[in-house]
Amino acid sequence: MIKLRRVTLFSIFLLLIQAQLFAQSGVIRGTIKDAISNAPISLAMVSVQGTTLGAKTNDEGEFEIINLQPGLYNLDISFLGYKKKTLFEIAVDNSKPTFVEIQLEKIAKEVKEVKITGRKDKTEESPLSLRTIGVNEIQRNPGGNRDISKVIQSLPGAGSNVGFRNDIIIRGGGPSENRFYLDGVEIPNINHFATQGANGGPVGILNVDFLQDVGYYSGAFPANRGNTLSSVFEFKMKNPRTDSWHGAFTLGSSDVGLRAEGPLSANSGLMLSVRRSYLQFLFKALALPFLPTYNDVQIKYKHNIDKKNEITFLMLGAYDVAVLNTGENETESQRYILDYLPEQKQWNYTTGLVYKH
Repeated sequence: MIKLRRVTLFSIFLLLIQAQLFAQSGVIRGTIKDAISNAPISLAMVSVQGTTLGAKTNDEGEFEIINLQPGLYNLDISFLGYKKKTLFEIAVDNSKPTFVEIQLEKIAKEVKEVKITGRKDKTEESPLSLRTIGVNEIQRNPGGNRDISKVIQSLPGAGSNVGFRNDIIIRGGGPSENRFYLDGVEIPNINHFATQGANGGPVGILNVDFLQDVGYYSGAFPANRGNTLSSVFEFKMKNPRTDSWHGAFTLGSSDVGLRAEGPLSANSGLMLSVRRSYLQFLFKALALPFLPTYNDVQIKYKHNIDKKNEITFLMLGAYDVAVLNTGENETESQRYILDYLPEQKQWNYTTGLVYKH
């Protein structure tokens, strides 16, 4: 009798846990700020397309939308005096809240009287040549293996040289004629094992999980992006989480990685990603003549001084090593390849500090 009672209580306990798990729903949280002054916008409306769900921002420009089923959603953002904006394919799951940061641009109003001042209205730069790529589009790209360069090569006007490299050729230009910016900081290269005079390599450096979207300019470049001949790529990173720490371990087809993000204080947060390949072990097991190894790290630290001022520190680094497999007895074809394979140790890193007011 006692044993039967224990089994019954245990079954009820499992049913309660299962009901609680099914009752959990996804959450979207975020902030809305002015694109110029960086000031929070209160009472802005955020609605979820295809549903009746939505929210308004508080005095801090923050909003929260609850009771969302896991999936992809489009958000419509509007406020009087600002351009309407739509965010596409925002991924939501019930394991943790989804954070978004939104910036709205002011629009001119029609008035009866016009007062001329020294400051002119800000106009949108390069609207025709700009293509925005969402992070979900990068992750779903067939054959892209979550590599940004491979996704870019499939865009109109873009091409590639050979299949095993990520050289980006835009409208017939050279691979070294492209410019890359990460949250406004220029980075020289976005691939491992880069060669002189090009920006391509077999594997990308950037962690897709830390990106919010990618802006692709194939022409009519912004005035503040000089010395550009072929294209400009603006990589926008997500902001560190402010609720709690979260981490993930990834095992890819050629590397292992670890990432973590969370708050350091009430006004600051940190994002960190490290990755290392295991191709050297695979190539050695296959008795290939060379053993490549790549490592990379990506860091973002953000500190909010007040409602309008913030400082962001960025770091992106890569260390690549390629050595010859001297432990194997090479064949004639491998000996021919060894004559053209250099041993190399290559550093590639960028640091930057961004201040917004």
